[in-house]
Amino acid sequence: MTDKRLHLFLIISITIILIYSGINPFNRFTWFLEVIPAIIGGAVLIYIYPKFKFTNLVYILIWVHAIILIVGGHYTYAEMPLFNWIRDTFNFSRNYYDRLGHFAQGFIPAMVAREILIKNSIVNKKKWLGFIVICICLAISASYELIEFAVAKLTGTAAEAFLGTQGDVWDTQWDMFFALIGSIVSIFTLSRYQDNQLDKNNI
Repeated sequence: MTDKRLHLFLIISITIILIYSGINPFNRFTWFLEVIPAIIGGAVLIYIYPKFKFTNLVYILIWVHAIILIVGGHYTYAEMPLFNWIRDTFNFSRNYYDRLGHFAQGFIPAMVAREILIKNSIVNKKKWLGFIVICICLAISASYELIEFAVAKLTGTAAEAFLGTQGDVWDTQWDMFFALIGSIVSIFTLSRYQDNQLDKNNI
């Protein structure tokens, strides 16, 4: 499959998934809050595509992240059926789909940020690259928690499903911790593969 065909497949498939997720979601307001980052991100990628292209690795990771957001929007992060089954089967205290989402919030933006920094020669010394990428991911995670805080203050109980705290007073801290772990795991497992793709594209 050529790069353009892959990119077209990713766009069409995620659009279909997005439309399907909007059919009878758990809560329409929560669905909107959860999927809007994916919609905005997709629009930005399409807009910059003629001038700035990411590696296929990054596009596929973004596609996966969008699916996580969209599924969370349809069911809410506290009621995702598969993770409800995991919770009930293994007697966990909560639905851990939210944790998966925040792990992805570190894991996937790490590769996006890393590629932007490399392509634009923003960080020339690679020994600092991983540290800066992790800092960016933590900043993104903290910013998202502040957005959740603002939504909760503005909408009151209507944002309960969006927050997905499930009664955990430390939920915000756990969310940022999982984003941190995700970014570290991403750097250690995918950096070399990303470098190979960048070299293959003569970047």
